[in-house]
Amino acid sequence: MGQYQTLLYYCYSTIANGEQFAADHLKFCKSLNLVGRIIVADEGLNGTVSGTPQACKAYMDAIHADERFAKTEFKIDDVSEPSFVKMHCRYKSEIVHSGLRDPNIINPNKQTGKHLEPKEFLAMKDRDDVVILDVRSDYEHSLGRFKNAVTLDIENFRDFPAKINELAKYKDKKILTYCTGGIKCEKASALLLHEGFSDVYQLHGGIIKYGKEAGGEDFEGKCYVFDNRLSVDVNTVNPSVVSTCRNCGTVTDKMINCANPECNEHFTQCAICGEQLEGCCSTTCQTHPRKRVYDGTGYYVKVPQPVNVKKVQLA
Repeated sequence: MGQYQTLLYYCYSTIANGEQFAADHLKFCKSLNLVGRIIVADEGLNGTVSGTPQACKAYMDAIHADERFAKTEFKIDDVSEPSFVKMHCRYKSEIVHSGLRDPNIINPNKQTGKHLEPKEFLAMKDRDDVVILDVRSDYEHSLGRFKNAVTLDIENFRDFPAKINELAKYKDKKILTYCTGGIKCEKASALLLHEGFSDVYQLHGGIIKYGKEAGGEDFEGKCYVFDNRLSVDVNTVNPSVVSTCRNCGTVTDKMINCANPECNEHFTQCAICGEQLEGCCSTTCQTHPRKRVYDGTGYYVKVPQPVNVKKVQLA
């Protein structure tokens, strides 16, 4: 066991008075000295938190003690240091932004694709009658993805519904959806079923659980994560690197955020270009007056914007 742990989890379960729950939950997390990011919505919880093993156990015990979240599954990583700097717990309209908020159409508690455990997914993924579908954003699957997976050119998950027509040619196939931890697949698979896809599955626990239970076999590259690690290794069977530096094309698996906070684009960049461009995606961003100091990691803590100060635009 490491000095710290990072927990990744979600749970679709109705929360009454979600705004108050979020405020109370933030206080609870801070009382355990946890850091992380939790989204609370009327439909449930979506979080990544980090702290000592004792604090993480206390948090998991508290979540499981609440009958609304008793079935929550935690993906646990041992880490050398906390994966966040601060603790945030915010109320939003959805726990993963999809724009699919009509419970009569999309309700993960009523209908989703069939859940496949990692070893079931491994056994099924290479069949001729199967299509593996990545439902993550382009910057995520550019860093790593399953071998032969269908990927979509989307900046955010909310763009997924508009891509359904592009997938119509696969309606006679078994569709195996996957994402980082499973949360996006709950809604993506539900939408596919609603749109007439008859044989839809989802990787239970996502890429992270697949790495732990199936060795990450045939997942090429690294998995993007939403904390200050930015990416993690998942494949211990046949690892490879599939991403390249945005600036020079060199093979690299280093993912960063642009040092210009008004850009903040997620992209892969080699160490040499990182030094030359100071962690920026372009020379335009490199000369921006608000450019952050690049320390080699490409991860930045969000800083609140000054009140009543006009936003500087990119040249």
